[in-house]
Amino acid sequence: MKPTDVLHPVRAASVLLLFAVLLPHGRVQGSDEHGMNEPRLNLPGLIQELEEASPEIKAARHRWEAAKAVVPQVQTLPDPRLQLGYQRMPMVPPVVEGATYGFGQEIPFPGKLTLKGEVAQREADRLEQEYLATRLRLIAVLKQNYFDLHFVHKSIEVVEKNKALLIQFEKTAKARYSVGQAAQQDVFRAQVESSRVLDRLAVLDQQKESLHAAINRLVNRPPDGPLGTPEDVHATILTIPLPELNRRADEFSPALLATAKSVNRSEQAVSLAQRQYYPDFDVTALGIRNDKINDNGYQVMVGIKIPLFYDTKQKQGVREALAGLESAREDFTAMRQDLLFQVKDAFVQAQRAERLITILRDAIIPQATLSLQAAQAGYTVGKVDFLTLLNSLLTLQDSQLELHGEMVSHEKALARLEAVTGGPLDGLLQERKRGS
Repeated sequence: MKPTDVLHPVRAASVLLLFAVLLPHGRVQGSDEHGMNEPRLNLPGLIQELEEASPEIKAARHRWEAAKAVVPQVQTLPDPRLQLGYQRMPMVPPVVEGATYGFGQEIPFPGKLTLKGEVAQREADRLEQEYLATRLRLIAVLKQNYFDLHFVHKSIEVVEKNKALLIQFEKTAKARYSVGQAAQQDVFRAQVESSRVLDRLAVLDQQKESLHAAINRLVNRPPDGPLGTPEDVHATILTIPLPELNRRADEFSPALLATAKSVNRSEQAVSLAQRQYYPDFDVTALGIRNDKINDNGYQVMVGIKIPLFYDTKQKQGVREALAGLESAREDFTAMRQDLLFQVKDAFVQAQRAERLITILRDAIIPQATLSLQAAQAGYTVGKVDFLTLLNSLLTLQDSQLELHGEMVSHEKALARLEAVTGGPLDGLLQERKRGS
């Protein structure tokens, strides 16, 4: 037997390995094929389904609608009183005996009903902004779960491909060991790494199912229902400067506008509390029937509610309203500071991810690919040990996973920016195709 005949299976394995490395998007025999038959998961369709089916969004919208219905109620006069009775006064000549009838109406001091309506309207405006904030927050959560699911699917794809390469490495190590050109430790190490791949795939599969359940919960589907495979994610370049993002957060963030409406409501509440010092009125008109003399009479009365206990009632009500106003103003300041922090944090995370994506795509991954090719060729002829070959494969795998992870981190940062700046950043971003 010629030495070249003995080395033939090793060279065949090296050719297969080289082919797999040069085609990073191709599938190697033995890779995971179960995702090919799954339906594609469309993010815009999921967002539309979320807006239509989310119980949390529906609840927020109903709270807003309920608050709008309060406004005309508090602006309306109290219900009038219909009064019916019978009187008999025999001790006073002439004797008065007969039916009484009439109505009464409470009339608040002028301006009170208007102020009550303004307070209720500001509350409705606040709940409207809370509804919009809830919608944007849930869309951001949905996007982040979607991007995490994309990362898990890409991780499974990369690990499955490397699993096939490890099988080929094991075959190469066995072939070289059979002719005394490699240590048995190389075979064991290849088998250990293959087992670790199975462990990693089990973790990724669990993460995928958890993300499926999270997305199904958001769109009000059964948590254990099928979902599908996410579409490819395209990285986008954030071209909006930080001051512009801060301005958008100040002007359009529903969470900040909700606290601003709360300040407005508290201001009107202070005016209403101060108006409580003024008395309300009560008007009563009665008709009187005297059956003894077969005649009719009438009676008109005007009552005034005197704020006699103003020191412990109206005065304390004003103090309560002023404290509520100061609390609302402090809440507004705290909310604004928190939003500006979130904008800055998401902005710098997006910038970091853009730099790392460029470095990984244009430098590290091509270099790691060449290093793996060189290590594979060197191991075939005995110039490189198996540990170097294995480290080259793991370095390439980690770099590919890091690239997908940074792409996902970038898109998640943009999703958070959209939530805190009041809506999509479409038209302000330059699309950049995902590098491999």
